[in-house]
Amino acid sequence: MAVAGILNIPKLPLFSSLPLRKQSRPLSISIKASNSQTSTKEEENPSFSSSSSSSSSTTSTATTFAPPPNFKPPEPKPFAIRPDKTWDVVGASLALFFRLGTGVFVSGYSASLVSEKEIPPGQYSLELGGSKVKETSKIGRRPEKPIEIYEFEGCPFCRKVREIVAVLDIDVLFYPCPKNGPNFRPKVAQMGGKQQFPYMVDPNTGVAMYESDDIIKYLVEKYGDGSVPFMLSLGLLTTLTAGFAMIGRMGRGNSYTPSKLPPKPLEIWSYEGSPFCKIIREVLVELELPHIQRSCARGSPKRQILYEKAGHFQVPYLEDPNTGVQMFESAEIVEYLRATYAQ
Repeated sequence: MAVAGILNIPKLPLFSSLPLRKQSRPLSISIKASNSQTSTKEEENPSFSSSSSSSSSTTSTATTFAPPPNFKPPEPKPFAIRPDKTWDVVGASLALFFRLGTGVFVSGYSASLVSEKEIPPGQYSLELGGSKVKETSKIGRRPEKPIEIYEFEGCPFCRKVREIVAVLDIDVLFYPCPKNGPNFRPKVAQMGGKQQFPYMVDPNTGVAMYESDDIIKYLVEKYGDGSVPFMLSLGLLTTLTAGFAMIGRMGRGNSYTPSKLPPKPLEIWSYEGSPFCKIIREVLVELELPHIQRSCARGSPKRQILYEKAGHFQVPYLEDPNTGVQMFESAEIVEYLRATYAQ
């Protein structure tokens, strides 16, 4: 996988109230989001086709990435907060109150206490006293390729879309678009005609669109049961509470920090409702690091996948194909990202 090349496009307004318009002329860009390189070409009816075109020189092929000197991944510490990060986690947790836990649970989530004997050995489950929590959910069809979303952490409209991603348990290739970011903001203007966020591209269907509510409706119809969750169906109230949810982390995940663009997207196992994951997402956005999010809210079957993969379930969990690093622990992941990619 390789990160897409970048084109220099004049800066356009961030938010626009105008609805999405079909382009009067074709725009061509390259998006390489999976093991098979994918070229995106937007015309009046957007279509996506396979391409082997190489990425732009803005991603330096001469740059090599390696873990910081003497780096050693930390041991996972479930439910532990490093003392110097206490207020960061507290601030990030305010979102749970304002959004009533939206993005914490997968669609159709249910849980029940059962005896330890009912959970087979090697199967992930929470333990409460002498019992275990049996969790189930109802997920729809899975997209073959990750949905591509251009967004940034400090945007309430973007948060709404990230919440439905968690509810639907779909994997997403996020292209961060912080303010003054030189790479993916211009790309959105090239693809859609304006710098407005979020912007979604579904390489499985060829659909591309702006407008958070339209994106949510599209995703639930295509990959869910067609119903929009209550807290995402309240119009202006949804947007206001999504904005209030960011109060505890005001200004984080908004502005670009000069960084080195890696050749491959990072992979992060996380979900929108976790305050520990939010802290990581802020840094990924600020450094403008493309990343595939393996959504794993409560009820996600991917919790079992991570449990088998790493021998433990805890989020966030980072896999960096550029350095080979795999690690738990949000505070240490933040330090690793800045040491490896910040200029």
